[in-house]
Amino acid sequence: MKYIYELHKTMVSRKLMLVYEGEFTQEITKSVLSMAERNMDSIGEESGIKRKVFNVMVECLQNIVKHADEFSAVVDMRNSAIFMIGKENDDYVITSGNPIKGDKVDLLRNKLDEINSLDKEGLKALYKEIIKNGDLSDKGGAGLGFVDMARKSGQKLEYDFEPLENNVFFFSLKTTISRKALD
Repeated sequence: MKYIYELHKTMVSRKLMLVYEGEFTQEITKSVLSMAERNMDSIGEESGIKRKVFNVMVECLQNIVKHADEFSAVVDMRNSAIFMIGKENDDYVITSGNPIKGDKVDLLRNKLDEINSLDKEGLKALYKEIIKNGDLSDKGGAGLGFVDMARKSGQKLEYDFEPLENNVFFFSLKTTISRKALD
């Protein structure tokens, strides 16, 4: 039972407002969004910040749901993913993680590196280009969600790929949204 207290201490020390680990469905996604929104309402967060946080949360959760069906029995974790939102000083930190197939790692890394190399105007231009050229996959891809997350946060997207087994990697993504006014 001590692990519950240790988990609680970790959540408090890292100022985590919400953590969910497990299978993600549209219904669970709606519940997670609703809980996070209530939490921000309870602390009196301003609507502009809530809107940015909510937008990034939606993109993270949609990414998890879109890719959850690819892992029936490939790894022990199956459809297991994680989503967290916390506050650090004047920032909201949204972190997600989910398994992805190894053949997607280079493409995803290249997209994220391209997005992280752009300034505000470059992100705007890339967003318009993706919309215009419609390079969208059947899962909605093309990186539009990542571009939108970078635009809303005004920060670089942090990511990592942890090797699992059977050419599967655990993709972690961290987005930081400042509560201070962005230029």
